[in-house]
Amino acid sequence: MNANGSQVTRLTTNASIDESPDWSPDGTKVVFTSNRSNLLDFEIWVMNANGSGQTRLTTSTRSSVQPTWSRDGAQITFATNRLALLNFEIYSMNADGTNQTRLTNNSAVDFNPDR
Repeated sequence: MNANGSQVTRLTTNASIDESPDWSPDGTKVVFTSNRSNLLDFEIWVMNANGSGQTRLTTSTRSSVQPTWSRDGAQITFATNRLALLNFEIYSMNADGTNQTRLTNNSAVDFNPDR
């Protein structure tokens, strides 16, 4: 939608939960979290700004959430609990989903990554 609230446009149209959207720095893409592949697990998806080209970037046995673009748009950071149910860690990956790299490693919950 526009900053004044006009021209609201729905970008996803499935029965699943799509949440935590983040615009790419150049405004051409939106990264978001969805459970459309498995109702119990959330994964990171990316789409064009008009809602087309929806592509899954992560595939894990646990949820991946809270995606955020890097300032240059080359990478995405996110939180995932791949190893333990309540132990979220911070990861980064290239904007196309490749080169997923764990950034934190401790027993505390690491959450809400940001640029």
